[in-house]
Amino acid sequence: MGYIGHHGVATLHKYKYSGVDNSLVAKYILQPFWTRCVTLFPLWMPPNMITLTGFTFLLISALIGYIYSPRLDTAPPRWVHLAHGLLLFLYQTFDAVDGKQARRTNSSSPLGELFDHGCDALACAFEALAFGSSIMCGRYTFIFWVIAAIPFYLATWEHFFTNTLILPILNGPTEGLMLIYVCHFFTFLTGAEWWAQGFRKSIPFLSWIPFVPEIPVFGVVIAFMTLFAVIPTIASNIGNVQKVVAAKKGNMLSALAMLLPFNALLAGVGIWAYLSPSDIMKNYPHLLVVGTGFAFGFLVGRMILAHLCDEPKGLKTGMCMSLVFLPFAIANALTAKLNEGVPLVDEPLVLLLYCVYTVGLYLYFATSVIHEIKNALGIYCFRITRKEA
Repeated sequence: MGYIGHHGVATLHKYKYSGVDNSLVAKYILQPFWTRCVTLFPLWMPPNMITLTGFTFLLISALIGYIYSPRLDTAPPRWVHLAHGLLLFLYQTFDAVDGKQARRTNSSSPLGELFDHGCDALACAFEALAFGSSIMCGRYTFIFWVIAAIPFYLATWEHFFTNTLILPILNGPTEGLMLIYVCHFFTFLTGAEWWAQGFRKSIPFLSWIPFVPEIPVFGVVIAFMTLFAVIPTIASNIGNVQKVVAAKKGNMLSALAMLLPFNALLAGVGIWAYLSPSDIMKNYPHLLVVGTGFAFGFLVGRMILAHLCDEPKGLKTGMCMSLVFLPFAIANALTAKLNEGVPLVDEPLVLLLYCVYTVGLYLYFATSVIHEIKNALGIYCFRITRKEA
């Protein structure tokens, strides 16, 4: 088999998902709503089709944002923000309902977990683009993607070692998404310009406070999300993994090595953007975020598959396949330094090829793994009925 060995097949047959959501909002507010929603779906509808439909809402949202704000630095019509909020709400609902539909139809499987989390990994990129459209943050849209991707990757990494996905009481999939679509609805009332204005001007009484810096509102949002969401999450993930590794007398360096491909992805794209003669982060934010988002999706999918198949802990060299295009992109940007600002290959073309490569790599990985798992377990991806023996 390509991605799944004989040991992996045996493990897939025994695997059971053990995710836990501690969110109080989900438990007392959203769960009753989601429980009612799942009854609206027919019993013949497979959970993965619900997942894919929810993901399609985010694709539409990002496309609308691109049409009205290609560089994410101009204000789209007010109704676009309303559409972003509604589409994100539908995505969250469908993402929550697919698991209930799987249990309702007795069709839960490792393939469902891989498909669900794979779509969620890609959703980080497409929602970052929609959010960037609403708050008119331009090049900083990539930073919002990073803020979403880091906790997601670290949570997947922690799950690989602890076998339990325990989200904190306040977490991204529930409160985080709720906060984002509330921001979309708020922008529908105020306009995108509110987020791009100076922080002192956004709230009148702040103009009297001398130590508040003159930075855009979205800059304050980035700072708060980093300080109060990303950093505590990283500390919690590393601490939980360290406890498990120590209990099993394992090697923490080997565990940390699994973070290297993701760190290399962030570093590689950051260096490329810094050297870019055409300022790809400002002028082509959609291509940069989508291309990097699919590379990230491949890294996440490969780690989830390693967990499903109980592969040995440590660096997965196959994950580096998503990074092989970056040295060429960086080298091409460097040639501009020697050629009066003109790179050897037109940089928008290089960026487009980067997207083609990462999207193609991810789709090849996803289709191959889906085919292997459905053959190993005798199931279908978009059909509930089982194969006959």
